Amino acid sequence: RVRGKSMKFSGLQKVSLIDYPNKVASVLFTPGCNLRCPFCHNWRIAVDPKPPFLQEAVALRILESRKKYVDAVVVTGGEPTMHKELPQFLAKLKKRGFQVKLDTNGFYPEVLEECLAYVDYVALDLKTSPEKYKLLGAKSTSGLLRTVEMLKTGKVAYEFRTTMVPEFITVEDVNKICELTKGSKTHALQQFVPQDTLEKRFEGLKPYAPEVIREFAGTMKSYTENIVLRI
Repeated sequence: RVRGKSMKFSGLQKVSLIDYPNKVASVLFTPGCNLRCPFCHNWRIAVDPKPPFLQEAVALRILESRKKYVDAVVVTGGEPTMHKELPQFLAKLKKRGFQVKLDTNGFYPEVLEECLAYVDYVALDLKTSPEKYKLLGAKSTSGLLRTVEMLKTGKVAYEFRTTMVPEFITVEDVNKICELTKGSKTHALQQFVPQDTLEKRFEGLKPYAPEVIREFAGTMKSYTENIVLRI
């Protein structure tokens, strides 16, 4: 293969205890995203990523130097799989002995498929029912649907995860999401935190009470082996 361009990142968080289940991880943020979710917290790097960017070689050097504290790396965004050079970068992480987790919105199944050889865990954000994705700026959900099916084959450990944003997750949406995820291994439901969102009005949106999210989880129980609540 011809050597592709190297990656660049919008940031690196040296230590996270919450981004990779049961692991101490460093987190790399890739710039840019194809979606415009009004409730996005990382919107600055998703919408209009500004330099200075962290070059791949420097990122790898920092990670290497912290290896005795951190055994895993999470690549998140923005949307990592927009970057065609991602699989090659993940291969470099694996070669250095890191556990690798990839966060994705699922819209680039071809790139994701190439990444699967170099990741230990994938988290796929299911943001709402397929019909409502147009409100997030998606022209089509065919890539997403392919990704859902690809992950369900279980070649690599994965979770589907849904942030419980009231306007985007109603009873109807949950039922439609269940149809998609039927037979899945793990579905994590996360509380929506109304602060620093792309659209300011979402900062005034009242999150669901935990017991409401538990009810939704009850509905989803028969479609997935394992429901994780992060509320």
